[in-house]
Amino acid sequence: LLFAPDLSMVGYLKNPQVGATVYNAIHTFVTAGILLGMGWSLEIDLLLQLGLILAAHIGIDRTLGYGLKYATAFKETHLQRV
Repeated sequence: LLFAPDLSMVGYLKNPQVGATVYNAIHTFVTAGILLGMGWSLEIDLLLQLGLILAAHIGIDRTLGYGLKYATAFKETHLQRV
């Protein structure tokens, strides 16, 4: 489950613009925070777990140097060129 957020790369099958938009929407701490907040306020453990998994995944990505994607190419990120 830790690598499940990378399924958001499927948007790149359409084109780089769609791919970057979908990937970046999933790979932000805002999305993780929304899941955590909804899970906590609605007392839904699954949302809490998904939020924690997403936050851990994003942290690992950033530690390894993978960042948010630019719409120009998959390998161009806000941290470095992969």
